[in-house]
Amino acid sequence: MLNKRENPRILIVTPEVTYLPDRMGSIAHYLTAKAGGLADVSAALITALFEQGADVHVALPDYRGIFRDRLAPFLKKELVSLQDTMPEDRIHLVEDRAFYYLNRIYGDGSENVKLALTFQRDVINYIVPRVQPDLIHCNDWMTALIPAMAREMEIPCLFTIHNIHTMKGTLSYIEDRGIDAAAFWRHLYFERVPWSYEESWETNGIDFLSSAIFAAHFVNTVSPTFLKEIVDGVHSFVEPQIQGELKNKYGADCAVGILNAPDPSFNPETDKSLAVPYGPKNHREGKRANKRELQNRLGLTVDENVPLFFWPSRLDNVQKGCQLLADILYGIISEYWDQGLQIVFVANGEYQEHFKNIARFHALNDRMAVCDFDERLEHLSYGAADFVLMPSRFEPCGLPQMIGPIYGALPIAHDTGGIHDTVVHMDVEKDWGNGFLFEHFDAQGLYWAVTEAMRFYNLPQAVKSRRIEAVMKESLETFTYAVTARQYIDLYEKMLQRPLITTYA
Repeated sequence: MLNKRENPRILIVTPEVTYLPDRMGSIAHYLTAKAGGLADVSAALITALFEQGADVHVALPDYRGIFRDRLAPFLKKELVSLQDTMPEDRIHLVEDRAFYYLNRIYGDGSENVKLALTFQRDVINYIVPRVQPDLIHCNDWMTALIPAMAREMEIPCLFTIHNIHTMKGTLSYIEDRGIDAAAFWRHLYFERVPWSYEESWETNGIDFLSSAIFAAHFVNTVSPTFLKEIVDGVHSFVEPQIQGELKNKYGADCAVGILNAPDPSFNPETDKSLAVPYGPKNHREGKRANKRELQNRLGLTVDENVPLFFWPSRLDNVQKGCQLLADILYGIISEYWDQGLQIVFVANGEYQEHFKNIARFHALNDRMAVCDFDERLEHLSYGAADFVLMPSRFEPCGLPQMIGPIYGALPIAHDTGGIHDTVVHMDVEKDWGNGFLFEHFDAQGLYWAVTEAMRFYNLPQAVKSRRIEAVMKESLETFTYAVTARQYIDLYEKMLQRPLITTYA
């Protein structure tokens, strides 16, 4: 019987993951399928739960074409043999040709819906009956029908919103993909109130994300402030039905915000991508050495004493605020021309060409570098930078504003969402703060925050170093998945009304 298990069994359902602990399964370390931050979050949370002794299982599509690149060292017959052992492992792959030949996690609109329904079909029909979980943890709209099934089966279900993105379909379309929606249709969110199952079958659209929020026993966003912003109607881009359902959950005390944390590989003391590793005590020497390495690699003027700004997020003018920087970029470089201020972008996106044009037009190639995203270059840039730029219009969580302080690179950011929960404006006299915040989302606000950052940069070295050392120590202790996993464990236990782990690690 399930209730006689020593530890409750948790099934985490996610469409992407960066890595899994080796002891979870035969080829766990090779199952890398990443499109964005959800993969990192899933990997770090599953690993932290597993290492703390939780009985955690994971459901993931079998992206054979993507996995095979990492499985190259194995012979074909060995790969088949390893896959044959998977049913005994904690990793449960959805086997379907829809996933076998993909070269990316997500496709276009209608293709994404088909992939999502195929994934959920096998989770509902095969994986849940096999695993018999005591609690199911679903992530984003690609898993959004599972909470309705869990509600009908009386299995506690947590739904995590990483991105406020939804898709829609009808009962007829869902059932055509092999999901028996008739079993749980009353727990779905329809575009209009359904009179009956038959009446709604072909003509009444179902909002997937709203359905997940409506049906799940608990919902969480990836920062407390972003949850409150949605509930309060701060963001006009959040669709009314999503805002309304989340507001209902929040009012019923069934919605919380739990901050993500950076992947453990982001640590300047152990980071193999750095030219010279360093810690809080010797951060000044380490950052100077990494700054020289980055400047040499990117063709910038080599000078360890210049202030270096780093842009780590995709160049998206809808969310990330890159247009604010574009408006003031030349003004900033001109203002601090004599100090040789430099800016490095390691990011893809539609605004990338715009920044390249600025550099060409003003002949700033020795002070600006605009690079495609590269993981090793990203790590080196954190190690070299003095400041991290994050002028986001909104931010469900955000990770660069947490990673930067770990490396002694202080964030310059708009005070919103997860940034509000992780960045405190610097006050050297009161000995607190880890970055520089501006309240109003406009170019003037960003310019003011950059000015504040440069005021800090020009403080006496001893004063500045003491504060950066304190920020690095605090960030290494605070921004960790051990802390995040403990919060999820507390929530799981609240939902289950019993301990998740009998003996904690």
